[in-house]
Amino acid sequence: MPYSSWQAADWTASDDRVRGGKSQSFLECHSSTGRFHGNLDIKTLGGAGFASQRTTGDDRSWDLSGYAGIVLDIAEADGKYPIPPNNRYTFILKDELLPRNPADGREQATISWEYDFKPCFGEGSLEKGGLVFVPWSGLKPTYRGKEKEHADPINLKTIKRMSIMMRSFFGDQEGPFSLTLRSISAVASSPVELGRLEQGDSATTSTSRWNRYTQSFTIALSSWRICGLALLATALYYLHRINSRAA
Repeated sequence: MPYSSWQAADWTASDDRVRGGKSQSFLECHSSTGRFHGNLDIKTLGGAGFASQRTTGDDRSWDLSGYAGIVLDIAEADGKYPIPPNNRYTFILKDELLPRNPADGREQATISWEYDFKPCFGEGSLEKGGLVFVPWSGLKPTYRGKEKEHADPINLKTIKRMSIMMRSFFGDQEGPFSLTLRSISAVASSPVELGRLEQGDSATTSTSRWNRYTQSFTIALSSWRICGLALLATALYYLHRINSRAA
């Protein structure tokens, strides 16, 4: 991994039409971006609904055990930059795929590991986009759309599938959606602010920009220390003069 060279053959739709719904998703691939878009219908299924794109092939396998998580590099979301988009999305991993049901040919259900996020670009963004860091600890196990209690830990050595999903969140959202990604990458450490990792929020900076901000903060802190030492020296000097006159 990463996914940074987008190929339509690597992805396929997995929408609620398999359950009688009318939602539909597409992945529009370009050389440097993949645009996940479509329409989420929640009326047909009475408030429920989902549209997603997943990786193809049952024989794929990624060993992500040496990494800290996944970074989604988002170029644009719902065409609302710089206004924060309202839609929430879900990133999904699967570490197990079962053979298709011989009776009807459908896939058999397995645990999905999910992370919900809302893209946020921020007023000070230098680019159209931001990073969303998905830490392994933030993944939530679900089975058939419901949270799975007492699930075994995710097997990061054999990741079989990844997906991007748009869903209703029990009627909270519906209609057209669009999420443009530059890449999906496994990373050894977080490139975004630690205080925001578990909020399903995105960072407004790339790794290099975050490093520059850290360096600037360190330099500013050093300047404050120098000023503090200068003020202390000045105070000690005047205190010494006052004591000398008193003597």
